[in-house]
Amino acid sequence: MLRINVITIFPDFFAPLALSIPSRARDAGGVEYHVTDLRDFTHDKHKTVDDAPYGGGPGMVMKPAPFFEAVEALGATAPIVLMSARGRQFTHADAVRFSEGTELTLLCGHYKDVDQRVADHLATEEISLGDFVLSGGEPAALAIIDATVRLLPGAMSDLDSARTDSFFDRGLSAPSYTRPAVYRDYAVPDVLISGDHKKIAEWREQEGKRLSEKRKL
Repeated sequence: MLRINVITIFPDFFAPLALSIPSRARDAGGVEYHVTDLRDFTHDKHKTVDDAPYGGGPGMVMKPAPFFEAVEALGATAPIVLMSARGRQFTHADAVRFSEGTELTLLCGHYKDVDQRVADHLATEEISLGDFVLSGGEPAALAIIDATVRLLPGAMSDLDSARTDSFFDRGLSAPSYTRPAVYRDYAVPDVLISGDHKKIAEWREQEGKRLSEKRKL
């Protein structure tokens, strides 16, 4: 079983873990979720998790101590991932790696930044969803969890569906179509309704390669 720990100042943000594929993965016994409120590891009456940055400047920086204490209380082991715009971009290979492990801890920052000592001395890696900035690490953590747990046994009724997705041992997958064959004069490619499975497979492979080349993947 995979244990996923999430450390955040907004535990309610992770209510979607009780829905859809993340919920099915848990019910199938493939994963358990532990969402920890970072404020539980503060020691003042205001439960302060941030402070002004050394050197001045705008914004607030999340303090290191609550993160360190939360991880220590959980007894978490690697990978311990800090959601960070400075991190390398998350990929399908990361989802596969995480799904094959037994534990994953996600640290969600907020405000202007997280004290660099969390990245340097607590997290084992930093991951970003792309070259843009979110208001906090929570949306990124949810995306990583979803991409990971959908690969676990029992999460999807048809695991072959996941194996034919984009990035699963390939670049992009071919486009998909369903009934009706013609909608508002827009028709499904003839090959897909030909019944010729060999030609359909060839079309899908060619389309996947074409789209991947277009995206330079």
